[in-house]
Amino acid sequence: MNMESKTYNAVKFDEWKTRKKILVILAHPDDPEFFLGGTIAQWTGAGHEVSYLLFTKGERGISEKYQNGEELKLIRVAEQKNAASVLGVTDISYLDFPDGYIEVNLENRRMLVGEIRKRQPDLVVSCDPQTLFHHYYVNHPDHRAVGMLSVDAVFPAAGSPAFFPEQLEEGLRVAAIQELWLSLTVEPNISLDVSPQWDLRIKALKKHVSQIGDPIQFEQKWNERRREAMGSEDGYQEHFRRVILRIP
Repeated sequence: MNMESKTYNAVKFDEWKTRKKILVILAHPDDPEFFLGGTIAQWTGAGHEVSYLLFTKGERGISEKYQNGEELKLIRVAEQKNAASVLGVTDISYLDFPDGYIEVNLENRRMLVGEIRKRQPDLVVSCDPQTLFHHYYVNHPDHRAVGMLSVDAVFPAAGSPAFFPEQLEEGLRVAAIQELWLSLTVEPNISLDVSPQWDLRIKALKKHVSQIGDPIQFEQKWNERRREAMGSEDGYQEHFRRVILRIP
């Protein structure tokens, strides 16, 4: 089932009646908090299990203060751990791809299918690979590449024994993924009301010290964006393209 309506009202999401295992697959440390920090906090607060699988350690997110890429890797891994803990996430894995150079190819798709089969999530969350431009910037090629790899890995490969059968011979199982959620989309079909999680979202983002610059100015900027998006300082929404693959 794919929802195609063009008008979306924000919902307080309580549709799932059982605990879900949610795998967030993104490119860089800080992507989870920037793209869907409020939603992650909402999910963990409701008792769902959220884990991160990040392709890189973000060594090209350099600044005047943090110019050494190899040192920056260690800093960003520590920052990501601190940020995730604010949102209730402790399980973070890295594939250690070179930052900025992720490619969409068959070998990377095979690898990601294996990672998904190892973890057996109910839901996979990534970012919309069709988003070339987002509101404030050109979308990073790593974001688009990881989004495309995730879509292609989820369907049809991870759930079908006909794809990469050598993984099954090695002891992995096909994955029964129920839903795929794509963040950073300009064509959402669901918008979540994460107003109560706004403060947690900002607190988590401020743990990414190497990336945000002055924390006071950073928070002011995001409060301004919130007012622009919502018309007031009340309320905040995060938007997704949600694809339901199977009914549990």
